[in-house]
Amino acid sequence: MKSFEDLKINKPQLKALNDMGIINPTPIQEKSIPAVNSGNDMVGLAQTGTGKTLAYLLPVLKSLSFSEQVHPRVLIIVPTRELVAQVVSVAKQLTTYQNVRIAGVYGGVNINPQKDLVSEGLDILVATPGRLFDLAVSGVLRLAAIQKLVLDEVDEMLFIGFRPQLLNILDILPKKRQNIMFSATITEEVDTLIQSFFKSPKKIEIVPVGTPLEKIEQKGIAIPNYKTKVNYLHYLLIQEGLDKVLIFTKNKKIADRLYEELKEFFGEELDLIHSNKSQNYRFQAIDKFQEGKIRILIATDIVSRGMDILGVSHVINFDAPSYPEQYIHRIGRTGRARKSGEAIFLFVPGEDEAVLEIEILMQTEIPLEPLPKEVMISNELMPEEKDNTSEREIGGREKPKIKSGEAFHEKSEKNKKINLGGSYKREIKKKYKKPKTRPPKTKGKK
Repeated sequence: MKSFEDLKINKPQLKALNDMGIINPTPIQEKSIPAVNSGNDMVGLAQTGTGKTLAYLLPVLKSLSFSEQVHPRVLIIVPTRELVAQVVSVAKQLTTYQNVRIAGVYGGVNINPQKDLVSEGLDILVATPGRLFDLAVSGVLRLAAIQKLVLDEVDEMLFIGFRPQLLNILDILPKKRQNIMFSATITEEVDTLIQSFFKSPKKIEIVPVGTPLEKIEQKGIAIPNYKTKVNYLHYLLIQEGLDKVLIFTKNKKIADRLYEELKEFFGEELDLIHSNKSQNYRFQAIDKFQEGKIRILIATDIVSRGMDILGVSHVINFDAPSYPEQYIHRIGRTGRARKSGEAIFLFVPGEDEAVLEIEILMQTEIPLEPLPKEVMISNELMPEEKDNTSEREIGGREKPKIKSGEAFHEKSEKNKKINLGGSYKREIKKKYKKPKTRPPKTKGKK
């Protein structure tokens, strides 16, 4: 295994890494740092939790000498506000012994303080595409001095609708620059971006796309309805005593509802985040979860990408994700920093196709377990569970047809799976051809 010294990291960063308790590079860092140091374009394919942030920050910082120029020389574009804050935080830790000006900008807050921040002078700017474009259009931010462009989690940026902003930004950047991209998946849109703007990039792939992280134990539970899912969560959180739990729901409405269901019993142990919450609230909730002040965090997919929350013992998929690759990003919140973790997938009958799509993507089965007998089966249905026309309300998938009161302690015949080896994979591939791809979106969120 190579050391950071072997990778020719500068002494200020080596000292900062030592302060951060980071001793050895991860595989993506080991391969990416020399590639970025070469000055050529690079595309890195690696799953969440593999250390991508240091993989581009360390070589970028090595190339930055002291300067008093106003306009930024390095531009890092990420999909979410939370990831902006995280990258800025890591960059500032790495520059403890180096004079580098770093700032982050994102939408959802007053743009005027950010204009003032940019006008004071920067070396590195971290931004979401929407706010970056707004600042560039305003004339306050000039991108003519950009030498290095980093696109982090680019597949997610394109999925949530930032394609127009990205294309406009790429068009106004200097033609002579180094392009660095990190992505967990290569979609047609990502490939088009690479073909259009990158010059013979070196491609680095650490883990085959779709392969689950090795240290995550997965299991699936067939559950008849929303209320029974809540009963099962009570069982896990009380009887099993789960430690640091991240629960993903498919939308804000269900996140809010679940929070109210659990708040009575778990009170100050619980919090939630989604896009309707203020930025300060979201940051505070993540900080409390990170510091162990709460042990349960309910979230939409806003935090499934890029957020480095250490020590998550369990990820619970309360709802099936809209697309199979999102499952990979969700469960990647646990099993980080060489620690083990557990991912629990709660799905209703009728979501077999969703499970199979995920299994095809991962090329492995999710082991199924029966619902514990201690968990009470509820006959109560939510409005969207009664109304078969409300598919969008429950996440866009076909509404499962459930018989009231039907017990799910034993797996239904359709959910009983045995390992059929290659024949199993051939059959599900024959039936479903390939995992669904994400539809194009054109509207971006700041």
